[in-house]
Amino acid sequence: MRIQSVSFVALDIILSLTIVILLFGCSDVNSPDQKKEEKYINPDPWEQNKTIARSVNLGNMLEAPNEGDWGITVDELFFELIGNAGFNAVRVPIRWSTHALADSPWTINTFFFDRIDWVVDKARMNNLSIIIDIHHYEEIMTDPAAHHSRFLGLWKQISDHYADEPLDLFFEILNEPNDKLTPQLWNTYLADAIEIIRQTNPDRTLIVGTANWGGLDGLGDLTIPDDDYLIVTYHYYSPFEFTHQGAEWVSGSDGWLGTTWRALGNEKSAVMADFDKAIAWSQQHNTPIFMGEFGAYSKADITSRVAWTNFVAREAEKRAFSWAYWEFCSGFGVYDLTNSQWKTDLLKALIPPE
Repeated sequence: MRIQSVSFVALDIILSLTIVILLFGCSDVNSPDQKKEEKYINPDPWEQNKTIARSVNLGNMLEAPNEGDWGITVDELFFELIGNAGFNAVRVPIRWSTHALADSPWTINTFFFDRIDWVVDKARMNNLSIIIDIHHYEEIMTDPAAHHSRFLGLWKQISDHYADEPLDLFFEILNEPNDKLTPQLWNTYLADAIEIIRQTNPDRTLIVGTANWGGLDGLGDLTIPDDDYLIVTYHYYSPFEFTHQGAEWVSGSDGWLGTTWRALGNEKSAVMADFDKAIAWSQQHNTPIFMGEFGAYSKADITSRVAWTNFVAREAEKRAFSWAYWEFCSGFGVYDLTNSQWKTDLLKALIPPE
């Protein structure tokens, strides 16, 4: 009897050890390294583009020299409002250049990184994909050579910092290259930046814009590197005399006040012709398109703004372009921050009721 009890004890020990081994073996599935691998799943950029199909820009906030300089700071409520309204992503313009050292190693301020982390977290809590860019890097436009290394240094830090983030976070290389950052030079700079980012983010979807202020006409000069995870973006504000009438930062724009857009045949044909150029480029290069900015300034009449916004958004969607309206709650805004309410007709033009 004593021998049998010892045998039972031994059997219990063996069974317990087996369970422990199995449990530890199962835990390997959830190890940090394996979790990281699961995030890189060879995403299809065309499918990724659908996750940012209807986006809105958090403009005039983090791309100001300092947040709040232009009268708006990011509020947690914004993400809830945007998510509940039917948008599926936010584009977050960010002026990293004023929050980093001017000299090597160009260290980005830790508190600013914390702020961007908070924005990413709040977007994700509201089931929104997130696009972060380098915005208003004005110095690189006027003196590209002097800022080439710093530009790459910023992307090295940003890409390292977010390397373990899920693929609902998109990187946009640079907003609206212009001036001395010529199309030819931009092709080199964007390839250099992508090479840096790919060291730590091999499969993250990247968004690449055009030179000459990010316009549609810049597609012809754009050369993208051989990369499987790219989306190309352009900005659309045509006709400019309509969308920017009365804009304080545009010389002579007061002379355009009163310009209307009534969805007349020639007005619609102009938009469709532009978008047909974009879809032809997309098909030729097998690359999805993201219309990263479009909007009409608040000094245009609301009837025209609604008609133009609705037509542009629907024509983009017909061609499977994703889009991001410019912007949430400032001069072009779809949300009235003063009265804490949506501009209903404009919102319906973007997100039609089902």
